[in-house]
Amino acid sequence: MKILDKYIIREFCKLFIIISVSFILLYLIGDFFEKIRMFLSNKASITQVFSYFFYSIPMIISLTLPSSVLLATLMTYGSFSKYNEITAMKANGISIYRISLPALSFAVVIAVFLFFFSELITPASAQKAEHILKSEVQKRHSLGFFKQSEIWYRSEKAIYNIKLFDVNNDTLHGVTINYLNFDDFTLTTRIDARSATWENGQWIFHDLLVTRFDENNYPLLERFKEKIIYLPEKPNDFKTIQKEAEKIGFFELRKYIKKIQADGYNITRYKTDFHGKVAFPFVTIILVFIGVFFSIRSERTGGVMQSLGMGIFIGFSYWIVHAFCMSLGKSGMLPPFIGAWAANFLFTSASFYLFYKVRT
Repeated sequence: MKILDKYIIREFCKLFIIISVSFILLYLIGDFFEKIRMFLSNKASITQVFSYFFYSIPMIISLTLPSSVLLATLMTYGSFSKYNEITAMKANGISIYRISLPALSFAVVIAVFLFFFSELITPASAQKAEHILKSEVQKRHSLGFFKQSEIWYRSEKAIYNIKLFDVNNDTLHGVTINYLNFDDFTLTTRIDARSATWENGQWIFHDLLVTRFDENNYPLLERFKEKIIYLPEKPNDFKTIQKEAEKIGFFELRKYIKKIQADGYNITRYKTDFHGKVAFPFVTIILVFIGVFFSIRSERTGGVMQSLGMGIFIGFSYWIVHAFCMSLGKSGMLPPFIGAWAANFLFTSASFYLFYKVRT
């Protein structure tokens, strides 16, 4: 059996590498032609262009690895079926489950690799690529940064500290604004607000305390239930600073969730993304089950290309269902854990049923 396992793994790995490289090249080519006008208009150097695409590769790998596993499975076992190798294996008393074991073992390794790769490599490389694009190429030097799970931003006459920015609702939570005299760095006014919402082109602050300091540095306090405060910044200015969950590692996101939960903010969206970071790598194992079924099915129907197309269709349907369930989880219509794992549960059940049907 060791010889057979080595043969299956060799054929599988060969196709997996070719498909993975092809996905990366296709993605880079498409991204290049999409951004070429922007690079030319900003007079980007060859080094900047190369660096941007180089640091984009880890994100591409994280997104396309499950698809590569699916196609490699379909093509490997489809080839075995086409040339009656599956029939020969079964004639020698080897079960379908044993034939699929090498690919499943490989998928488990890829799932573990994908999790740690997305944790250790992808977030840092994505941030580096974004920095090259916005700061070095587009010369959009940010006045703010994301540190210790908070947003710090330097405005014209003030420094902002924001606990949480809800990018979907354009709402700032836990806002502190320190107006300074930058000549001697003395504090002139401080605003503390529970939240601030962007409505009709202006910021409306809620439950705020305004502290003004007179010439003797004596504080004068005013409380407001709601008040319009002029800020020169718009939501898009803060969106460039707020980290997206996709660009935060698993452990960093867990730490961030604990912090904002302790501060009393809604963590539903981030909790769903947190569970999704664990659920997504397991799709590689699920897609191997689906790929093996549709490849072996061609042995009976004789339609290798038909089975290949159907397998790809069902495999990519996973992303549609996964994205839909994730959106339900983020909106609170499903518990975060269920929203993140629903697609996995559904497709795992379907794949086990289809895999069982191969024998009947």
